[in-house]
Amino acid sequence: MSKALRVAIVGGGVIGSSIAYALKTMGGDDVEVIVMERDETYAQASSSLSGSGIRVQFSNPVNIAISRYGVEFLRQAGDLLAVDGERAELGFKERGYLYLAGNEAQAERLLANNAVQRGLGLDVVLLDPAEIASRFPWINVTDLTKAAFGLAAGEGWFDGPGLQQAFRRKARSLGATYVAGEVAGFKREDRTVRALVLADGNEVACDWVVNAAGAWARKLAGEVGVDLPVYARRRDIFVLSCPHALPGCPLVVDSSGFWMRPEGDRFLAGISPDAADDADDLPLTVQHAAFEERLWPLLAARMPAFEELRVQGAWAGYYEINAFDHNAIVGLHPSLGNMVFANGFSGHGMQQPPAVGRAVAETILHCGYRTLDLSPLGFDRVVRGEPLTEANII
Repeated sequence: MSKALRVAIVGGGVIGSSIAYALKTMGGDDVEVIVMERDETYAQASSSLSGSGIRVQFSNPVNIAISRYGVEFLRQAGDLLAVDGERAELGFKERGYLYLAGNEAQAERLLANNAVQRGLGLDVVLLDPAEIASRFPWINVTDLTKAAFGLAAGEGWFDGPGLQQAFRRKARSLGATYVAGEVAGFKREDRTVRALVLADGNEVACDWVVNAAGAWARKLAGEVGVDLPVYARRRDIFVLSCPHALPGCPLVVDSSGFWMRPEGDRFLAGISPDAADDADDLPLTVQHAAFEERLWPLLAARMPAFEELRVQGAWAGYYEINAFDHNAIVGLHPSLGNMVFANGFSGHGMQQPPAVGRAVAETILHCGYRTLDLSPLGFDRVVRGEPLTEANII
């Protein structure tokens, strides 16, 4: 009997666990999967602290393809990730994303994106201000020029931590091993990583290694001489209540930059900080003053009912930002023969794991992509200094 291929995955969040699931689903007993997780409570993991949405309204075909794959996976996830007859309940709500344009430049971007989306068969509709007001009478449209709405395209939100745990549970049921421990470095021979070196001095031998360490991926990459342009950036999410109903509320992305969506009888909302307040590795402390001074006025201006909102809670988590072009980095580095990177999802990390997990598994087991071609997301573009354009970044 041939020896099983040994794959060590650094990071057991939603990306790492989706890769473990895909490897065991495709490789079975021919692949041994060991997932190293620095904190099994996942208290600071982006998987636990995400807004957990999925959209197809991207401008780049590769991101659209990844999301379409993810939508279909989420629709079937209850059965695909079931263990011992217990289905995974992820509460996937397909209510669409509504992008609002407040000037002609934003409207032209929506039109250009929509041309790409409809060319790929997506049912994303464009609305003028009167149509926005008719569908969503609780939105102030006085300064709007256009909107794009993806209700029929399979957009919405789901239980993100639930997805991470479902991937983990299913991977373990298939034979993947999860080990608590922090990876401090690697043993390397030329272009090949031979072992992971743990903080306690122990080593884990491997045939392949995957860097799926999320916000902590850059330091690990540096241990093998790779400059990974991925940085941890704090993002706040606020839990809100409002005495007035917003019928048919989708996930709204405003022209000012904020986003909001329903969550049961409440709402979640957030906005990226100004560049001057967006340093790397900030502590995960919620910036309540920024909500009062910046986000609340924007919410109330767009949805007048939100003048009466109340903050019921809040949390902060990390985006693992790819500062090079805000797209994921997936695949091998040119200088390494057996280390696969799956990093820098820049806020898209909850919607891309099904496709990325399979793509990484195909790279390891089949030496190339078979389901979706994710080569545009390869590390080569970073090395060449050729960013991948994605116009629709939140």
